Amino acid sequence: MKKLLFCFFILIFFPSSGQSYKITYEKWSNGSKIENQDPILVFTNSSLTLVTSVGIFSGKNDFPLEQTYIDRGKQSIIQSAQFNQNKFIATKDSLALGKQTLELLNETKTILGYKCQKAKTIINSNTIELWYTKDLNIQGAPTVLGQNLGLVLEMNRNDNFVITATKIEKLKKFPSGITLPKANFSDGLTYRDLLWKSRFITLSVFENETINFSDQSKSNDSILRFANGTVILRKMKFPTIKNGSPIFVELKTNSTGDAYDRTGSLFVIPANAENTFFNGLKNGINTLPIYQNGNGKTYQGVVLKDDYQPLTELMRFFTPFGIKQYNHISLKDKTWYNEVPYRQDISELQPVLSGQEMWVGAFIGNYDQGGHSVSAEITIHPQENESKKKTFALPLFNTTNVMEMGRQEYATMFSNEKGLEVTFTLDKTIKNAQLRYITTGHGGWENGDEFVPKKNSIYLNEQLAFSFIPWRQDCGSYRLFNPASGNFDNGLSSSDYSRSNWCPGTVTNPMLIDLGDLSAGKHTLRVQIPQGLPEGGSFSAWNVSGILLGELEE
Repeated sequence: MKKLLFCFFILIFFPSSGQSYKITYEKWSNGSKIENQDPILVFTNSSLTLVTSVGIFSGKNDFPLEQTYIDRGKQSIIQSAQFNQNKFIATKDSLALGKQTLELLNETKTILGYKCQKAKTIINSNTIELWYTKDLNIQGAPTVLGQNLGLVLEMNRNDNFVITATKIEKLKKFPSGITLPKANFSDGLTYRDLLWKSRFITLSVFENETINFSDQSKSNDSILRFANGTVILRKMKFPTIKNGSPIFVELKTNSTGDAYDRTGSLFVIPANAENTFFNGLKNGINTLPIYQNGNGKTYQGVVLKDDYQPLTELMRFFTPFGIKQYNHISLKDKTWYNEVPYRQDISELQPVLSGQEMWVGAFIGNYDQGGHSVSAEITIHPQENESKKKTFALPLFNTTNVMEMGRQEYATMFSNEKGLEVTFTLDKTIKNAQLRYITTGHGGWENGDEFVPKKNSIYLNEQLAFSFIPWRQDCGSYRLFNPASGNFDNGLSSSDYSRSNWCPGTVTNPMLIDLGDLSAGKHTLRVQIPQGLPEGGSFSAWNVSGILLGELEE
């Protein structure tokens, strides 16, 4: 059994301070009692109030454990948190109680036999009503709000969330273990930050790593570099992730020399599989399985084939025009940002990541020796109740040529009507199947597919499953990320223009395309795009990635 939080502090013991009470509160949402909740407990007398819970007080809750103390003599609020058996933190606010502004109203009602009066306040646009009694000559509340009103027996937020007292007990004496924290106080901001971060798992992937084009780029013990430094890899072991737990990837970039918008991708490669894209990085791109569709070109490592799986793309992102490095460019009323934050939910990839050892990689296509700086992390936010659905994920294709600077062919296979085709075999029926589809068009001149809307059509077993035109019209929203974006005679900058599903300085979100239930056996999926014709030395290409998702039939 866990030791309670207050056992780790240097303690101040209080003498008997009049009658003591223990109040139990339960929570309701939209008129219904919340199931499997941990009821709030309040212990209070004239000297000290503790706001805790049944689970924490009995030692049954998992870390982190948080409790709130009210030092009635000094009128201060102390919040304390325990992260594990040996790590704890606390913060004190001596002004918090005095800063509360409450409107006292004439309305009354009876709760548990006690006459209660009403108080009201508005916090962050939330209307909060407190019902408190003075019949017991004691103060206390289930939250920090209203601690000096009397004994708050009910809190109502926006008429849709209610905390209400269900039991009031007189105590012969205050529990001897309840004492006021004394030591290890931090400022409130640090306390809240550490408590927040303790509630989820953070996997640090890259920290200010350079992605550039240089024959001086070398690997080290933790980071491998390929394709003249435009691809970086780090091996990581993912913890077991409960099905249904949210997973987020966060990436930050800034220019360290490159002035242009570039294609970026964050991806994973199984570390223990024999036939993976890692072989192409290590031994050369032509060691990967090839795809051909009759247009006369050979495409390396882009589709599922035999025991080979293509790259699993976590995030497709695009760098802006020279953020930070070119912030010296001055335009009236423009204050440039110093970095771009990209953050995306990748929870649907739990079956690929959970418990696996992976190479986590990042690519930014550039030919600049200065390049870009990249930081990335993955956060896992555990759910209390694991989803009972057994989920499935299978990478099918990824045409983004992350080894562009290692002579991997550009994704021009859509010049042929066949486009991109992959055949896969399922051992079991997949229910509610979806294709996680990311698509971006490229060809950066006036008639290139970057600037021309083109329909993407997805065929399953030669039947049209879905078609749409991927197009972004909000690129001008990100002008402040793009200091080096050229300004044209028509009053627009390059970063303002609409593009084929991407903008400089943004993430391209996946489409989740419904495919229905897929029976066990062989299936074919095909992507068709009317790719534009080359003009001189310019050509169009489409970077598309697809992962089959679904539920395994029990």
